Amino acid sequence: MGESTGTAGYDIFTGHLGHLSTSQAEALVAFKIALTDAKLYDPAHPSPDDPTLLRFLRARGFDPVGALKQYSDYVAWRREHDVDNLFATFDAEELERSRRFYSRWNGRRDKNGMPIVVYRLASLDSAIQKELSAVPRERSYKRIIALYEGLVGFILPLSSFLPHPTKTPITCVTTIVDLQDVSIGGLWSLRGHINECTKLATANYPETLNTIAIVNAPVFFPTIWGWIKGWLDPGTRAKIHVLGKNPAENLLKLIDAKDLPRVYGGTLEWEFFDEPILDDAAKEVIGVMPRGPALFVNGAVVRPGQDNSHTNAL
Repeated sequence: MGESTGTAGYDIFTGHLGHLSTSQAEALVAFKIALTDAKLYDPAHPSPDDPTLLRFLRARGFDPVGALKQYSDYVAWRREHDVDNLFATFDAEELERSRRFYSRWNGRRDKNGMPIVVYRLASLDSAIQKELSAVPRERSYKRIIALYEGLVGFILPLSSFLPHPTKTPITCVTTIVDLQDVSIGGLWSLRGHINECTKLATANYPETLNTIAIVNAPVFFPTIWGWIKGWLDPGTRAKIHVLGKNPAENLLKLIDAKDLPRVYGGTLEWEFFDEPILDDAAKEVIGVMPRGPALFVNGAVVRPGQDNSHTNAL
């Protein structure tokens, strides 16, 4: 497979399918054996798929024992929260409204084929924060689950299906975190919201983040970084790049101008509250973005409940 590079010039697909070292490939075999013994994997009907298993292995430094523990906990968590049914029956309008509170896909992909998501903290103004805080914590948690299910069940499989430089399945996103016009008080008020999202993702949707570019970092960012990094595991912290006020030069190394929002130095007319603007390849496959819960299975849009073959692969 061809090498794909990030801003640091290394192969960002290291540890992904088709980019495994000998020891990593051996760890994948050992992980499957351990899962089979735990009755969490059937070699005759392989599910979850290898890209999903590799996410859990990367999260645990390719330690099969650690990966087995995390995956077992994940399976138990899905059962506890009835995740498949939760997503399948989630109200479409509520799901679409919820996107305003979290990182949003702009409909495009970076040069390696990874979806580009943007999180503009200043867009969570006082009115939106008030609306967010009015949602019961349990319901807020379910919203986050539904949004992550849409990521791993729709956006990432679609991105894998669409043309990209390697044949490597796409299992993570490139994130732009925009801190323009954010105050210390504003970030502090959002600490619980951000922390909850981070913990849920780290435990149950590991290794879905690739490059994280922080742009428009305020002068006080070094002060708040001390408590922000406490929310993140070491692997995630290593993926963060602070680009400051003029991010275009670095972002354009990773993202083509046509796919990068104009506000960050590209030419795409897209802002945070906009719906995804699909490129021609995506339009040819799905037409328009479906509203509400949807999966992308075997090259087609599927509504949850119509096809359950994806379930254990999420």
